[in-house]
Amino acid sequence: MNTHKALLAALLIPLGATLAVAPAASAAPTAPTTATASADAAAPAGPKEAATAAFRTPEAALDRVAHPLRTTEPRGGLADLRPFGRMVGDARVVGLGEATHSSHEFFTVKHRVLRYLVEKKGFRAFALEAPWSTGLRLNAYLTRGEGDLKQIMDEEFQGSYRFWNNAEYRDLLQWMRAYNVEHSKDPVRFVGDDNGFAGAELYDEVSGYAAEARPELTPKLTELYRGLRPATDAETYVNDYLAKPLAEREELAERTGRAVRLLEQRPGRGADAEAHAWAVQHATAIHQMTTLYAFDWDDPQRVPDAMRYRDQVMADNVAWWQRRTGDKILLAAHNGHVALKTYVPASHPKVQGDFLRERLGRDYLSVGLTFDQGSFNAIGQDGGVHRFSVGPAAPGTTEHTLDRVRHRDFVVDLRKAPAPARAWLTEPRTVKNIAATYPWNGNAAEIRLAKTHDVVVHLHQVEAARMLK
Repeated sequence: MNTHKALLAALLIPLGATLAVAPAASAAPTAPTTATASADAAAPAGPKEAATAAFRTPEAALDRVAHPLRTTEPRGGLADLRPFGRMVGDARVVGLGEATHSSHEFFTVKHRVLRYLVEKKGFRAFALEAPWSTGLRLNAYLTRGEGDLKQIMDEEFQGSYRFWNNAEYRDLLQWMRAYNVEHSKDPVRFVGDDNGFAGAELYDEVSGYAAEARPELTPKLTELYRGLRPATDAETYVNDYLAKPLAEREELAERTGRAVRLLEQRPGRGADAEAHAWAVQHATAIHQMTTLYAFDWDDPQRVPDAMRYRDQVMADNVAWWQRRTGDKILLAAHNGHVALKTYVPASHPKVQGDFLRERLGRDYLSVGLTFDQGSFNAIGQDGGVHRFSVGPAAPGTTEHTLDRVRHRDFVVDLRKAPAPARAWLTEPRTVKNIAATYPWNGNAAEIRLAKTHDVVVHLHQVEAARMLK
């Protein structure tokens, strides 16, 4: 990473330019995979024997357990998601991924799944890879009607978070607000789990708690947070912060760590445990940002450590919210973050889904979203946002086989795949995995699908999302 601008793009949008995608074919491949051709050639002549042999191919085996989706749009009936509900079971956190950061159908599927989980499974939180302070601001709007949604999205979803400022997420947030108006005593809340920015709200929450519960800490906290509270927009703030010398960033991280330790010591007189816990968490979110930026981003050997730290933080924040509130959570992130195993070990040694499985066990469910072909928005080589398209998946890739299942769009529980599909699911295969920047050089990411996700939603085609700004 040569510049802070490149760092920002690679850091704040998950997996950045370090992930590779499977080669995009220019025309739809029609020839069967090698495994399929071999099985077909060996099939006996009789109809019963031929049918039995056909189930030996992975796509035919997956046919038996794949459940079709009626639509990817959020409105209308949800009966086709009942099989997905059975897959969720008693999970308390469901990580729902995406193979691009800006395709319409990935966002609308998240909206549709959120509706189902809220209405049928008792979920009460939506978590997004956005800053913790962004979560506070959106949650205030969604639960209490504070502020203007357009202004909040414009101000919070900028810089590398710009991809969340789209019509599809606006629709999702408007649905959440409407639901909460009707269910004010049992609302759906918003969680920002990322640490790329710490907004002014966090400093105000911490200082407000100290002034009321522990006024003796106010002078100390004022000094420790000196020069940190943002006075500009998020993109400008982060660029300016990253321009500071490494030694200064390390000193700032040490100061914010001391602030957390001061607050952790004990709750103030008259303050309940709940207020104390939230104040400590807000201070922790500030420290998470300063710690992330205290890594030496000019040293390639430290970048994997920073990426691991970021994923750990996102898992910590989701797990903290779940424990503190008891909410069941739908977690929205890139496939590479919700995964149970990393897509790119060299640059991202351990990811959010892996940490969550360790913390929550089977209470965490990883759901990957794949697609065969279509379009998306991403940052091009000139630094601007452009619309890109990729053709049908090439033979031998993960999506090529998934797209040969008879349903156009479907959900499948990999944990219950028939034997003929298990070997295929546990072999490493390339997968489309498109993040903030496109295209980029590097090897295609290879994953073992059954080891990486519990459930997969496969879509035949996607279109670029409608960005609002």
